[in-house]
Amino acid sequence: MVKAWILPLPDTVQEQVNEAIGHGFDGMIVYIDEAGKPPAFYTGGWKDREHKIPADPKSLFKIASISKLYVAVAITKLVKEKRLSLDETLADYFPELIGRIENAEKITLKMMVQHRSGIPNFTDNPAFWENEQENGKKALEFALDLPASFKPDEGYEYSNTNYLLLRKVIDNVLGYSHQHYMKEKILIPLKLNNTFFSLNEVDLDDVMSGYYVGYDKDFKANEYGMLATAEDVGTFLRALNDGSIFNEGEQDIYPYVYDHGGLVIGYQSLAEYHKDIDTVIVQFINTTDFNGYEWNLSEIIINRIVKILRRQNS
Repeated sequence: MVKAWILPLPDTVQEQVNEAIGHGFDGMIVYIDEAGKPPAFYTGGWKDREHKIPADPKSLFKIASISKLYVAVAITKLVKEKRLSLDETLADYFPELIGRIENAEKITLKMMVQHRSGIPNFTDNPAFWENEQENGKKALEFALDLPASFKPDEGYEYSNTNYLLLRKVIDNVLGYSHQHYMKEKILIPLKLNNTFFSLNEVDLDDVMSGYYVGYDKDFKANEYGMLATAEDVGTFLRALNDGSIFNEGEQDIYPYVYDHGGLVIGYQSLAEYHKDIDTVIVQFINTTDFNGYEWNLSEIIINRIVKILRRQNS
């Protein structure tokens, strides 16, 4: 990893992608939207290692926690529509969680959106990983009856449970799926025709394979929620940062960050906006290890790509 950091900076993004593959990534897609220029795509390595299919910029990728940005936008729109309030509590929507989630009557939706609720992260529970695909269907059970990480609004801790619950809140308020609402309010207006909520909606051949260091298995068939092309994620992130996804008054409500990463077995993604160069960068890498090495390496690579772009703009 030190080598990846100290090597001289390449002249081009493609050279940096090639170098990253040399560090051990199986496959990689980079999408760059610089203001005033057509979007650019860069690929390296394999879409499918076993069948030697090269990485394809149009492949669908499991975007994992980047999906939280879409949920936060949906929450914002529902607040503007006065269908929910960020000041309402978890207990207002799910009184049955009083006593099962500590401080449920004090935790507001805004705290959950901003990861300031103190609700334990179900993916931090070792029991969840004993059968992760099956347990994903009952994930909330792995966050119940546990002590809070901190008192509401007195700390910050990233917790997948926050967004699991927020999705349930949206479903509750609407009386139908949050996915349908997100499609209507986000995907269709932005023409995100290559963004999907489940593997059930796509042809598996269109999905980039996913790998875990030390295993030969392809994790492509595992269900991890939202999938999208790099271009669709980039289009969404641009709209989030220039405000075009919001109707009047919504941007003032929006209570969350404007970029994000995602990590599930076989798939790691980063979606960033850099204001100083008015550039959106989306980076997909289909190799993970959960020791943190591959994730740290991916952050080094995207930081080097940003440096290359800054140098080209200077």
